[in-house]
Amino acid sequence: MRNTSRRRGLASLALTAALAAAGMPAAHAAQKPSIRVTADGTQPVFSYADAVREYVNVQSSVDSDGDGKKDLIRVDIIRPRESGPGFKVPVIMDESPYYDNLGRGNESERKTYDAQGDPAKFPLYYDNYFVPRGYAVLEVDMDGTTKSQGCPTSGGASDVLGGKAVVDWLNGRAKAFDAQGKQVSADWTNGRTGMIGKSYDGTLANAVAATGVQGLDTIVPISGISSWYDYSRMGGTLFSPGEEEGLAQTVDTDPPAKCAAVRKQLAAGEDDATGNYNAFWNERNYVSGSVGDASKVHASVFATQGLNDLNVKPSQFSTWWSALAKQGVPRKVWLSQYGHVDPFDYRRDAWVDTLHQWFDHWLWKIPNDVMKEPRVDLETGPDQWTTQSDWPAPGASPVTLRPQKDGTLGLKASSGTGTYSDTEQSESTVVSAPTTAEPYRLAYSTAPLAKDVRISGTPKVGLRVKLDKPTANLGALLVDYGTDTRVNYLGGGEGVKTLTTEDCHGESTAVDDACYKQVATDTVTSDVNVVARGYVDAQNRNSLSSPSALKPGAYYTVNWNTLPQDYRFKAGHRLALVLVGTDGDVQGDRATGASVTVDLAASGITLPVVGGAGALASPSPAPGAWRAPSHVVLPKPHRSLK
Repeated sequence: MRNTSRRRGLASLALTAALAAAGMPAAHAAQKPSIRVTADGTQPVFSYADAVREYVNVQSSVDSDGDGKKDLIRVDIIRPRESGPGFKVPVIMDESPYYDNLGRGNESERKTYDAQGDPAKFPLYYDNYFVPRGYAVLEVDMDGTTKSQGCPTSGGASDVLGGKAVVDWLNGRAKAFDAQGKQVSADWTNGRTGMIGKSYDGTLANAVAATGVQGLDTIVPISGISSWYDYSRMGGTLFSPGEEEGLAQTVDTDPPAKCAAVRKQLAAGEDDATGNYNAFWNERNYVSGSVGDASKVHASVFATQGLNDLNVKPSQFSTWWSALAKQGVPRKVWLSQYGHVDPFDYRRDAWVDTLHQWFDHWLWKIPNDVMKEPRVDLETGPDQWTTQSDWPAPGASPVTLRPQKDGTLGLKASSGTGTYSDTEQSESTVVSAPTTAEPYRLAYSTAPLAKDVRISGTPKVGLRVKLDKPTANLGALLVDYGTDTRVNYLGGGEGVKTLTTEDCHGESTAVDDACYKQVATDTVTSDVNVVARGYVDAQNRNSLSSPSALKPGAYYTVNWNTLPQDYRFKAGHRLALVLVGTDGDVQGDRATGASVTVDLAASGITLPVVGGAGALASPSPAPGAWRAPSHVVLPKPHRSLK
């Protein structure tokens, strides 16, 4: 938890600054509506029950359904009744496509409305907790979903520009209309907006920030996408064929015919036949794309990411984080060992407290310590957290491990070759009995480690290969062989289990309570863990846009990254590289059946090792033969969309 003693010293200054930000002299605070600030930040002094609940329709700049009219974006608003021209409040905004289909949060909450059509229940706790503290909360139906007009485009321009239009309206640059069609202004806000949300919602926060829209002061993307190509593809291989039009259909509850033409365009644009990067994917690239670009981001960023998330994979975070760092964007991150899980469901009290301080700092401009704390909170084991100044860990440097012809993995190059075939196999199969020769994989492992070895960053694979066909799917798994109790990220809850007890964060009404089921970390004791995964279509070795077939029988060098990680291989464990073809647990691609010959002397995996090569000092050989796990059972990764 945060150091409250330091905050207390800032309480008086914070109160004065907050009142000034609200346009109120401190001397008259008792006569006018105002926030109240203590050492713990803004306090709940406004009635949640009496809050204004209303909606407007903001005019977007696009016509995504081609009906000749610009799409209207439904914006459901809850704000303190005192807010208005004399008391302007900041905005916390969650734009989502899920409000009437999959729902939000661990309990899949949906919006509800009263007899007049005004919002009654706002999913999640943001409204319950922050409205009494002097914030407006906006839950925005993404273009083409719930009560918004248009068609969803799976991260395309209309998805993004609808959210941008809402920020523009909050700052007087776009039009909005009430239920009677009368144009209305947001005279109750100071224009400062923070976007938040998990998965698709966090993706939209990234995307809108990447447009550079003025008035978006901060974003809190929770497992958000930064490039949709890397969500559905990796190195030219497919994770989920038909994903973009399938997702658009999932979130669109209108009659299917309405957006059928748009979904047809999505299917053509994603180009499953080749897996190549094209203009369709560039539109959905918020790091360096045609609609959004990280160079335009001026909003501060508080990101969270599960390092074992196989839905929105950690490369989505690491690429975005690196681009933001180059721009000098103020930023903070929590990195967990879970899968696709909201921090509200694994570190609840600390999360709400930190989020509170973050929004106070960036939206109410209250001076506190949130930006003076270490930039990174990192989970190192089940419910074990530490902090560090940045990520990857300072002190991590590249160390290359090379496959040996005797099946080991070492620091020196070895002569010889190894051969396997590109066939579709489960991860359970390819990591079982690693010392036994199998036609569908090559496996190389170190001796037992003499001491703990930590990697922090993105492993890189380099192979010199020849094929008997023009291409093959090449895969690499970084594996930890050693018994340990770990976060069960492959389980149905992706590392958490839901309890029957509840706790509450905020205030409630009869139709919208602030109470949610508690959660606990789900662990598993296992002999094997797949630490990182990476894949490439060999014909995309030089370009994701222009494939180049390999000449059968000739050697080529193929380099690719695995997904990033921050992981500690414990002393006594073995670190292994398993080379595979098509990973049937993760990929939706077809295996080529090609025979892959690997030149061991020119191949290896480069790991970002904290402490460098010295941390991988030659371990003492274990006495006797290694009794490797012979029958490993790993659950197939779970991909929760929301």
